[in-house]
Amino acid sequence: MDRYPPIADHGLIGDLQTAALVTSEGVIDWFAAPRFDSPSIFASLLDHDRGGHFLFAPTSSEVTRRQLYYPDTAVVVTRFMSPDGVGEVIDHMPVIQSRTPSDRHTLVRAVRTVRGTVRFDLECRPRFDYARADHALDLTDGAATFRAPGTTAYLQTTFPVERDGRDVRGTITLQAGQAAAAVFTVCGPDGEAPPPPTVDGITEDLWNTVDFWQRWVRTSRYRGRWPGMVNRSAITLKLLTYAPSGAPVAAATMGLPEQIGGERNWDYRYTWVRDGSLSVRALLDLGFIEEASQFIGWLGDRLRDREVADGEPLQIMYRVDGDPHLTEEILEHFEGYRGSSPVRAGNAAADQLQLDIYGEALYAMSEGIEEIGQQAGYHGWKGLAQLMDWLADNWDRPDEGIWETRGGRKDFTYSRVMCWAAFDNCLKLAEEFRRPADTQRWTRARDTILEQVMERGWSQKEQALVQHYGGDVLDASLLLAPRVRFIAPRSPGWLSTLDAIDQRLVSDSLVYRYDPAASPDGLRGSEGTFSLCTFLYVDALARAGRLPQARYTFEKMHTYANHVGLFAEEIGPSGEQLGNFPQAFTHLSLIMAATTLDDALDRLAAR
Repeated sequence: MDRYPPIADHGLIGDLQTAALVTSEGVIDWFAAPRFDSPSIFASLLDHDRGGHFLFAPTSSEVTRRQLYYPDTAVVVTRFMSPDGVGEVIDHMPVIQSRTPSDRHTLVRAVRTVRGTVRFDLECRPRFDYARADHALDLTDGAATFRAPGTTAYLQTTFPVERDGRDVRGTITLQAGQAAAAVFTVCGPDGEAPPPPTVDGITEDLWNTVDFWQRWVRTSRYRGRWPGMVNRSAITLKLLTYAPSGAPVAAATMGLPEQIGGERNWDYRYTWVRDGSLSVRALLDLGFIEEASQFIGWLGDRLRDREVADGEPLQIMYRVDGDPHLTEEILEHFEGYRGSSPVRAGNAAADQLQLDIYGEALYAMSEGIEEIGQQAGYHGWKGLAQLMDWLADNWDRPDEGIWETRGGRKDFTYSRVMCWAAFDNCLKLAEEFRRPADTQRWTRARDTILEQVMERGWSQKEQALVQHYGGDVLDASLLLAPRVRFIAPRSPGWLSTLDAIDQRLVSDSLVYRYDPAASPDGLRGSEGTFSLCTFLYVDALARAGRLPQARYTFEKMHTYANHVGLFAEEIGPSGEQLGNFPQAFTHLSLIMAATTLDDALDRLAAR
């Protein structure tokens, strides 16, 4: 077992309320329950010795491994090929189709030998509450019960296992055609053990899970050139969405570094207004109306709650149930992935001022309401109008910006651009639905922002829109400007901005967010290229009519996906994936880039 497998060496399984990572060695090294943002139960990805893991696989050094998804599903198949035989581990989590939060979540691990003879080893070593809580073990025939404060977990197998201290281990040798299984169920302190598993029962449950995912994917209206990558990204966004509320998390993990040994190790298991809003746009592009509608409802609830410090209408991020309290703590007892500490749980950036979120929210709501065919109700509109009135008084403030820098507030150009988008989209809604609004005030604010950005956010030296007023640093977030209609995608000013980004931030088609050396962000170390920005670059190139470059960049970016089509946050100097995994931002921007590029190529072919 690799102490720290590459971040990319994982598949993702989930039940729409939480998720787990499975390595190509057959190890579950990350699992938190009962929600994405709950304390971990398996976390050897963050500390090999202390974090806990669940291995069920052949462990021979002569084994060759291959991992894949069962087509168009969230079922991970890991194959092990050796001179003695070929075996498979099939991992899934039964989908919880109810929108009621559940404290019961199940990891189902089935193994079988397809050729020859294969020995499978099992190690189940849970470590509750980020490995801070001790547990007791009761072992009976076919079942192990782990009891920790507030949590009970059951391991049930179709073969004998034995005690290993406070953990469990076992071995089974299977001939061709034989199968076995291990089921790990976590629940509340008084939760009863599930019925004993059988191979036939698990097989039936597996096919039900396969059917759920394949039926869901078939509702996509995408008919473009890259169905495999787009479908995988859509499934990943669905896996990262907390079904009871409709809120997507930014990633399934916490603490994975943007630079090995660095301190940029954040907790991404929360719902960012920005990420969620852009997810709506991506899912709408594919025709997933229900998911988009549910998040728009969640966003409306946040506007009505207004439980945010300093009188801001929205906080930049929330827990999946809408709780705004995300206190950040450092898990001192974890060494971090490959020694990358500190490992943070919670996120102090929740208290930052990031004015761009209103633009992304209104962009999603405007597009979503039009696509879904709903009208803004009277009380919902009143709240939205109050938000815009507040923004009219507050858009011209320094903030921390989209990248959540910790180097102080600045007049970030992107924040102003998205404030412009907020007014532009809300004005469109007011006209379309004939709703009462101070449209003259909103129009003045929108037009003032445009003039200010073009005068103060423009660098004569770079001949480009830049990161913040009074500077010359480029910022890839501005690649969204033509998508939200702030600037024409083929105007001279935008084309020169695109050229400057290409010269300063693009490395072999991969795009950096910005240059931390040129614009200090209050953190030590560097980072890799940001995969979101690379796909935004594709989107901008396609809109600018630079189709050969756009398609080449898009196709090349696919080579950086992992073996099952997943992306983390960043790509490192040697092509390795860095940061939390998989990242919703990356997958939603892949969908956006694919649909924009498809449309542009179709128009070209129709000429």
